[in-house]
Amino acid sequence: MKKGQILEGYIERVDFPNKGFAVVEDEEKKVIVKNTVPKQKVRFAVNKIRKGQAEGRLLEILEHSPEECQPACPHFGACGGCTYQNLPYEKQVEMKEAQIHAMMDAAVDGDYIWEGVKESPVREGYRNKMEFSFGDEYKDGPLALGMHKRGSFHDIVNVTECKIVDEDFRRILKAVLEFATDAGLPYYHRMRHTGFFRHLLVRKAVRTGEILIDLVTTSEAQLDEARLVEKLTGLSYDGKLAGILHTTNNSLADVVKDEGTKILYGQDYFYEELLGLKFKITPFSFFQTNSLGAEVLYEAARSYIGETKDKVIFDLYSGTGTIAQILAPVAKKVVGVEIVEEAVEAAKENAALNGLDNCTFWAGDVLKVIDDLGEVPDLIVLDPPRDGVHPKALEKIIDFGVERMVYIACKPTSLARDLELLQGRGYQVERIGCVDLFPSTYHIETVVLLSQQKPDDTIEIDLDLDELDATSAETKATYQEIKDYVLKEFGLKVSNLYISQIKRKCGIEVGENYNLPKTENPKVPQCPKEKEDAIKAALKYFAMI
Repeated sequence: MKKGQILEGYIERVDFPNKGFAVVEDEEKKVIVKNTVPKQKVRFAVNKIRKGQAEGRLLEILEHSPEECQPACPHFGACGGCTYQNLPYEKQVEMKEAQIHAMMDAAVDGDYIWEGVKESPVREGYRNKMEFSFGDEYKDGPLALGMHKRGSFHDIVNVTECKIVDEDFRRILKAVLEFATDAGLPYYHRMRHTGFFRHLLVRKAVRTGEILIDLVTTSEAQLDEARLVEKLTGLSYDGKLAGILHTTNNSLADVVKDEGTKILYGQDYFYEELLGLKFKITPFSFFQTNSLGAEVLYEAARSYIGETKDKVIFDLYSGTGTIAQILAPVAKKVVGVEIVEEAVEAAKENAALNGLDNCTFWAGDVLKVIDDLGEVPDLIVLDPPRDGVHPKALEKIIDFGVERMVYIACKPTSLARDLELLQGRGYQVERIGCVDLFPSTYHIETVVLLSQQKPDDTIEIDLDLDELDATSAETKATYQEIKDYVLKEFGLKVSNLYISQIKRKCGIEVGENYNLPKTENPKVPQCPKEKEDAIKAALKYFAMI
């Protein structure tokens, strides 16, 4: 196999994030091909070989999977925004659950309760925020405003019929593209670093219907502000227009960056409501992009954190203070830390708006601020950005030694990395569940409950070894020895829970409360047949059965 080779293969499985594994006849190795789903037959070009793993660029779907459906969006395939719109929603959730469950099984030491995936309350038009980019549909082509073309850093797809936003987003998108085209000014070219139009930011609250529009440009030309306001205020909205803004951004990076924002109409904020609380949201502050899904996520996090009465809680990476304020009514005090100053100011206003006087918010990097908080937490909630928690910051968080910690992750691979350090420092994973905030994409939120494993007290006992029956089955091999044997002989990882289940099946005595879950009505995983056979083989090897 070599770069540039054109091959065909069947997609055996898809791992997170969006990594399809193509099985190629007459080849010993599988090839990673993105933007595929299981059971497709595809043609692809090998474009990368790294550390013995080949990757390919999808050229054509030769045979569709029997599980596929007709995508609702006409831009699917060309637009790089959605990945799984060609699968029924139930299949999307099923695939995401299998991906994250397998990843967590590999990352977690010992047993834990897997709670599956909670579905998004809405599957279309769910996004409350979109960042559209200016560009051209092809090199030197007409002006475009929309999403990046799949696999391209330059070409832009006009997504005038995008299905993950509602009709107000689509009206605004069309109107701003018409305005920019009529203006005759060029888009900002990412390579030449010249041009005027850069991005369009649109935010809309689900519960209040308020809309905020922000046009982002360079300072290379003058924006016809009056014409833009006339264009946008003249539209008919299902919601309510709260404000029109103009942000200047001359940075070289292809990101929406605020280097000065001017209010052209209305105000520079809007309000959203979640779980009975009201939140003021500004253009660049973090707020979950699926409002109704966020309610499901935060309810899950609240149930994980457990008893909060008379507790001091740290909400680290707190954004506009959503989690802090959801926990505040049932806690002694909540301290939030967020690096975006604009979000911190909004969080303070939100706390006052909701009549909460036991919340304090700090602006700054968690790594630098955490030493100055002047509080010792009883519980910690982590909701970090996609890259996870800085290792040095995580060390400081662990040093507080809180009994329980809830980690909310938008990128499970970062979570898996951080779990390694947390478990190495004495934390045990108790429960894991997911919430699908991003239908039609490969993204998903994961919530983890960790507890600090500390003995409450110790006792001394005298043990007469002569009185022990050293030939009893349970003394012949430890759980770790059984695990090691199964891994070596069968290549399988088995948990203490699975071993105890098979021991019971074989009539070997196991402690009454050994490995029992700590919650009522848990979803306890059952040992698969393949692993059961392997464990029984180990028990026979150690003469335990």
